[in-house]
Amino acid sequence: MSLPPGLLISAPASGTGKTTLMLGLLRALTRAGAQVQPFKSGPDYIDPGFHGAACGRASVNLDSWAMRPGLLHRLIAACDGADLALAEGSMGLFDGVACPGESGTGASADIAALTGWPVVLVLDVSGQAQSAAAVARGFAAMRPDVALAGVVLNRVASPRHEALVRAGMQAAGIEVLGALPRLASIEMPNRHLGLVQAEEHAALDDILNAAADFIAQNMDLPRIIAAARPTGITAPNATRTAPPPGQRVALARDAAFSFVYPHLLESWRAAGAEILPFSPLADQAPDGSADACWLPGGYPELHAGRLAAATRFRAGLQDFARTRPVHGECGGYMAMGTALIDKDGARHEMAGLLGLVTSFAKRKMHLGYRLARLHSALPGHAPGSRLRGHEFHYSTILDQPDAPLAEVTDANGAAVPETGSRRGNATGTFFHMIAEAT
Repeated sequence: MSLPPGLLISAPASGTGKTTLMLGLLRALTRAGAQVQPFKSGPDYIDPGFHGAACGRASVNLDSWAMRPGLLHRLIAACDGADLALAEGSMGLFDGVACPGESGTGASADIAALTGWPVVLVLDVSGQAQSAAAVARGFAAMRPDVALAGVVLNRVASPRHEALVRAGMQAAGIEVLGALPRLASIEMPNRHLGLVQAEEHAALDDILNAAADFIAQNMDLPRIIAAARPTGITAPNATRTAPPPGQRVALARDAAFSFVYPHLLESWRAAGAEILPFSPLADQAPDGSADACWLPGGYPELHAGRLAAATRFRAGLQDFARTRPVHGECGGYMAMGTALIDKDGARHEMAGLLGLVTSFAKRKMHLGYRLARLHSALPGHAPGSRLRGHEFHYSTILDQPDAPLAEVTDANGAAVPETGSRRGNATGTFFHMIAEAT
């Protein structure tokens, strides 16, 4: 096994420019002939899709709160054979939860410490000059096990502004790896859950090329590559893979149901399971030869009318659930319910496997890590199993008459009312599973 050196792109806070730098570097380095393996720190379905589009290699999620060290090591080994590993952090570098999980608090700094990858810190320097060096110096000193490769100055207003910020960095002993002027044309479009999915963006390739041009013009790419350090694991530790829901798994997969972590699908396949995709939006029913059905999260609220009109899908799912298990996560859970009310207040009938009624007419954010102890089995996991995952949606529960599926708490141990539910062979949760808990 030959693991390449790596870097982690992070920042003091969200909205500072991490994603623009990450995508620009991925595309620019790939165009230059490098094989770059992307990673994403934390629970995120959207950014990895853009990473893959930028460089042609599937991005891998790394999560220190939800994943055991052995699983993290196995996933980091995805960079085997690449020239460079490049990870994008989430939120601020040291932002995580108060109570550690399997391998840390979920902070991007945990991944930097585990791998030995130095941090490229993106600083929004608008509205400040030499004072930015104090921020950088504080980040450099915060954790002895996390190294700072240098900073990228973002949203620089003028050459004079850049010179002042650089002077402050030089006095503080902080290396400046690049300076990026304001450029709104390559900012990614947003949706209520974050970035629009990569496959939905018609002009994505043009945006990625523009980002690459922008980064190549304003940064010294050889210096970036030289700042990388060896990956601190030599081989993946042995770790139990996640058990599959069944031997043959019907998996909903289209624009409404796309949020499933690749490492889970890999684990299912490694255990010998066969995955049989189908599209509810194309009015397809789950494969009749499957022995379990899984509906991932996504954006069912954007396609509620089509799902309500997909009579073959709904009838097929109902027939499947009479004899075999069906499980849904978040959007899949909503689609298994009785009805979904969209943002305009229109009611759409769903599959009716569960009594759940959800509404987007009154939005309320539900966000955070989740630890669940199952009261009843869900496909692949026995009663009493403990699962780690995360919840991120804006729907409100209007009715949930079925038995609770699990006892669910947040990362601090506080009870969460979204317990999931079960009825017959149907189960569903609002949290997305990441891994089994110890």
